[in-house]
Amino acid sequence: MLDCVRRPLTISKVMRESSNTLILGIGNSLLQDEGAGIHAMNYLREALADRDDITYLDGGTLSFTLASAIEDTSRLIVIDAAQLNAAPGHTQVFEGVAMDDFLGSNRKRSVHEVSLLDLMAIAHLADHLPAQRALIGIQPDMIDWGEHPSPAVAAALPQVCAQTRQILEGWQ
Repeated sequence: MLDCVRRPLTISKVMRESSNTLILGIGNSLLQDEGAGIHAMNYLREALADRDDITYLDGGTLSFTLASAIEDTSRLIVIDAAQLNAAPGHTQVFEGVAMDDFLGSNRKRSVHEVSLLDLMAIAHLADHLPAQRALIGIQPDMIDWGEHPSPAVAAALPQVCAQTRQILEGWQ
């Protein structure tokens, strides 16, 4: 079973010219599928443990403090629950401009301090938007108190891992 315990992470500065990839999981892991990005990031951290070119960051419910981490990498994969108008657990990849378009047209209403769109806009304005970027959206099923994803989202985690591997291979 997937260990979804939140562990503190130490993030070192990533040089933009490096081949390091930042995997940013977003969400509130105390609200079941709202934490899909965090659950997926933890799954990936275990599944891709042999990769030393990946930095994992629990982005929680977003804040402006994430802007520097996004600006300091040239490769970014964001994983988050997203309204995809699909069956629970469905995943979809948005890469490059498609990610930008999805974020711009699908601005999710949130009580969080900032949105992912805001963070990407900050990086763009600073001329530090990661050249290679992708968003993996996961259609949530249950948004209720609970530390574990719904069965549909939990079943989607291997697919998110496969999609992440495919993105990374395409960026080689």
